[in-house]
Amino acid sequence: MAFLITFHWGWLLGALALGFAMGWVAVVHRAPGVPRLWMWLLSALAVLLVAAALTNLIPGRAGYWLELLLVMFVPYLAGCAVGSWLRAWVVFRSMRAKALG
Repeated sequence: MAFLITFHWGWLLGALALGFAMGWVAVVHRAPGVPRLWMWLLSALAVLLVAAALTNLIPGRAGYWLELLLVMFVPYLAGCAVGSWLRAWVVFRSMRAKALG
């Protein structure tokens, strides 16, 4: 795991930046939410993928790519969270300034 982080730090930084951009856009986008059934299915898939990576169930190159996918998913989600939080903060501040002034 440390090898993945050391060797692919640029890609991890790119995943963080992409997540930040998607989080920034997500506050503006007004699409219908993900249905509850799909949330459960995607959560179960994520748990199965993490379990497969932890138990080395998938050997060789495919296992390497799975671990890299999971390692890159963490900064992407962190970037999404920070980007959407900052965008919501900016929108709230501008709306409050319009209401007061």
